Amino acid sequence: MEEKNAVPSWVNPALVNWRLDSFGSDAGQRVHVEFYVDENTFKERLKLFFIKNQRSSLRIRIFNFCLKLLTCVLYIIRVMTDNPAQLRHTCKCNVLHFAVCFCTFFCPQVIVASISFMEAMLLMYLSYKGNIWEQIFQVSFLLEMLNTVPFIITIFWPPLRNLFIPVFLNCWLAKCALESMINDLHRAIQRTHSAMFNQVLILICTLLCLVFTGTCGIQHLERAGKKSLSLFNALYFCIVTFSTVGFGDVTPQIWPSQLLVVVMICVALVVLPLQFEELIYLWMERQKSGGNYSRHRAQTERHVVLCVSTLKIDLLMDFLNEFYAHPHTQDHYVVILCPCEVDVQVRRILQIPLWSQRVIYLQGSALKNQDLLRAKMDDAEACFILSSRNEADRMAADHQTILRAWAVKDFAPNCPLYVQILKPENKFHVKFADHVVCEEEFKYAMLALNCLCPATSTLITLLVHTSRGQEGQQSPEQWQRMYGRCSGNEVYHIRLGDSMFFREYNSKSFTYAAFHAHKKYGVCLIGVKREDDKSILLNPGPRHIMSASDTCYYINITKEENSAFILRQEEDQGKGRGHWDILNSPSGLPVHSIIASMVAMDFQNTSPTESSLADSACLLPCDLLSDQSEDEAGQSDEDVTANEFVKGYPPNSPYIGSSPTLCHLLPQKAHFCCLRLDQSCEHVFFEDAKAYGFKNKLIIVSAETAGNGLYNFIVPLRAYYRPRRELNPIVLLLDNLPDDHFLEAISCFPMVYYMGGTIDNLDSLLQCGVLYADNLVVVDKESTMSAEEDYMADAKTIVNVQTMFRLFPSLSIITELTHPSNMRFMQFRAKDCYSLALSKLEKKERDKGSNLAFMFRLPFAAGRVFSISMLDTLLYQCFVKDYMIPIVRLLLGLDTTPGSGYLCAMHVCEADLWIHTYGRLFQKFCSSSSEIPIGIYRTESHASPEFQGSVITEGLNDTREKGEESKVLTRSSSSSDQLEHPLLRKKSLHWTRRLSRRSVKRCDSSLSSIHQRLGVLRRSEREELTELVRNRMQHLGLHTAGYKDITNLTASDVMNRVNLGYLQDELNDQQNSISYVLINPAPDTLLQLNDVVYVSHPS
Repeated sequence: MEEKNAVPSWVNPALVNWRLDSFGSDAGQRVHVEFYVDENTFKERLKLFFIKNQRSSLRIRIFNFCLKLLTCVLYIIRVMTDNPAQLRHTCKCNVLHFAVCFCTFFCPQVIVASISFMEAMLLMYLSYKGNIWEQIFQVSFLLEMLNTVPFIITIFWPPLRNLFIPVFLNCWLAKCALESMINDLHRAIQRTHSAMFNQVLILICTLLCLVFTGTCGIQHLERAGKKSLSLFNALYFCIVTFSTVGFGDVTPQIWPSQLLVVVMICVALVVLPLQFEELIYLWMERQKSGGNYSRHRAQTERHVVLCVSTLKIDLLMDFLNEFYAHPHTQDHYVVILCPCEVDVQVRRILQIPLWSQRVIYLQGSALKNQDLLRAKMDDAEACFILSSRNEADRMAADHQTILRAWAVKDFAPNCPLYVQILKPENKFHVKFADHVVCEEEFKYAMLALNCLCPATSTLITLLVHTSRGQEGQQSPEQWQRMYGRCSGNEVYHIRLGDSMFFREYNSKSFTYAAFHAHKKYGVCLIGVKREDDKSILLNPGPRHIMSASDTCYYINITKEENSAFILRQEEDQGKGRGHWDILNSPSGLPVHSIIASMVAMDFQNTSPTESSLADSACLLPCDLLSDQSEDEAGQSDEDVTANEFVKGYPPNSPYIGSSPTLCHLLPQKAHFCCLRLDQSCEHVFFEDAKAYGFKNKLIIVSAETAGNGLYNFIVPLRAYYRPRRELNPIVLLLDNLPDDHFLEAISCFPMVYYMGGTIDNLDSLLQCGVLYADNLVVVDKESTMSAEEDYMADAKTIVNVQTMFRLFPSLSIITELTHPSNMRFMQFRAKDCYSLALSKLEKKERDKGSNLAFMFRLPFAAGRVFSISMLDTLLYQCFVKDYMIPIVRLLLGLDTTPGSGYLCAMHVCEADLWIHTYGRLFQKFCSSSSEIPIGIYRTESHASPEFQGSVITEGLNDTREKGEESKVLTRSSSSSDQLEHPLLRKKSLHWTRRLSRRSVKRCDSSLSSIHQRLGVLRRSEREELTELVRNRMQHLGLHTAGYKDITNLTASDVMNRVNLGYLQDELNDQQNSISYVLINPAPDTLLQLNDVVYVSHPS
């Protein structure tokens, strides 16, 4: 027995004892514990029913309100059935008595008074908190006792039944009951009540109670007079008196009623101003907060919600102009939800009739369900959540945007979300959103492509803006008319089986459909999407066979549904018409995108078989602009470094959510010390860009910090489809040195370096190799995005770029600005009349309601300046065009889809001008390399003869004045002689002509002398700049042989300068170059030397 009862050594003895005790005799004695026993008392149960419980308390309030109204109604009935003559006979005109009261009215009043008395005593008992006198001397309790106790006394003392009791004072108790009932009603249905509604209700009830009290009191007191007033006359007197009209036809006759009128007026003068003051205050607060968007309107009308941290006038106008530019959104309301008080400028805009009927401003937070309910977020068709890019801490701004997106998704799961994020590392937090635009991703990718394809930023900006192509059509400048007309091209989509453009190309290749659609209709087919695939393919090439279920994406002046198809019957008559005659025909500007009359003249008489792609390949040589993506076979033996590169995916991504892109990589990662350009290490002994001996020119990026978005600048420049021997070295000029995490991400890319420095430091620019750079990208700094004065955030950047423009004129500088309106200060010249004319043109286009008023600014047209706020319209357009973000990402190289192409540029040289027109160039690309041209970047020389013309005009005016004086003198001295001697008159005229010619020659000589003096002054300025740069290079130990005097630029540098579209201030002050982008120009557009053609290259 002892061995069986023995306990193993590993068992806890205390646990064994507990188990044994639990099965003992006390194990069955369980204790039942009751909670909240204090609520089981009789008083607590009554309090729960009358006060705490919302629904039962609401019923009690409604019952009490109805009871007080019943007492007032009984009083009115008793007054109307009373006989004043009998009162004077029996009670001797005592105002404290009624006439004999019938049981019909006495019994209900007594019953109602008894119920009210018991209810009042019960509520006083339940709400007792230790101070009985405080409850007794409450006004409501005193009124209750005054109107109920006398009726209860009359039950035991019948002579008092004729006593006058002011039962009409119950109206004030009914007013209090109504206020409590409204509060309980909103608590019971879990709805937020409106303070404005409550205050208006209180004011109305106060007015009614004053009028009712005065009416009943005056009517009763006048009963003791010689002539009593009826209840209606008393009401008439009160209305006239309180409205301050005072006709005087009805007046109180005895002093008690007169005293009551005085008291009532004093009470009204005290109570009503307080009520009105509270009402006005609530009205002003409601004006600030914006009120509510009604549920009825939300169910019958369509609306979208715009959530922002701070609302600026520029952001608001960009959103409204772009959102309402589409016919589909004309009947939508825009509800703005912003936590800040509305700005003065924004308030003025919202008061314009155009927007006051469409835009509703609500002050509130997206993190509060009450404010989301005010905006009716659950009924909204879309919610746009924008980040505050002007914040000093952009990461904090992203965090606020993320919380807003989470709050909206939690409150309204079915509402489509359009989110704008600043930092790419925060993008994965809002991946549930329907559309996400990461600002730094698009910005850096666009700036990178600007180095390879000039003015890519302008191309994308024009594509994502809505325009009808009417800008600049009234301008006398030919380039402005053509540039403005082509800016109206946008991206549209249509199902191939439903399209007139592409329906006939079913079962044909993509390249075949693109060429013939452009030839016949002038549209540019750029992409396609299969019905069973969600991915959009950008120029999939001839391997893709079109089907009726495919969705086609094309560039055109308008979508096909808004186009009219007109068969050309005047074909023979149009053969002799010139290019500009067709473009400027009276039939309308966008005709070239629809009618076949815009097809090149060489293709007008070509049959379908003759214009097929198979035959067109033999018409044009195939060696022009050959495919550069296949560069392995064309590499020279001297290019040793290119053979060291491999293709692969970057092993380290700096943030979550980056799209994998096949790139040129190093076989082994570079050491962190080798990435520093200006310092040597044990692996690399070079300390400047000259020592590296790069064969291609540098691309320098000036940024404040090495953010994760800078990674998207490197990837497009190292993509696999870029030729290896054309890769440009990349130098990151950073204000703050990068961390190891960023260096780990870029160490796998070839020829990527960094160094510390700023663009306002000449030594930093020289050390990073600015003399050997082809492009300098100046990124907007986060620390300068916010300034005390608006639009001053770009001041430092603009001045620094202007300095670099003077120091290094052959350098292409691409600048990012915070505010687009500051573009007019880039390469600023104070006495430039042409820039002044462009400014006037911009104002005219803005007055006409154009969304692209800034497009004619020369820096923007040439792609030398860019503002990320221009891409805000990309997110707005997605409400109507949900495919815009994927297409732009494909064009910028942010996404790579298998089978999809990429954007590149081809230069038109002198040997290519025989192609003659853009339509034949389109045919050449399609037939040789299956590339699809998208547009042209054109640079033209532009003479601005303002200065010269002004000088010549002044000289001619002086000549005319002298000639007129000579004529007057001649006429006054020898008028009679001229009449008598015609030969003398001819000689004088001949002498006058010779004098005018000499004056013009003298004017020309003076003009040339002026030019010579100006040239000497400018030459001295250039010599100073040259000497400054050389001295700094010698001080830094750099080779000065690489620096060329800007007065001795070579022909290639000059041509490069012209291609980049920079003003030729250093070479010729009157000779400018204007660069601009032509999106999908007419097929018969003539090609020009140095044109850059944007093409979509197949994969």
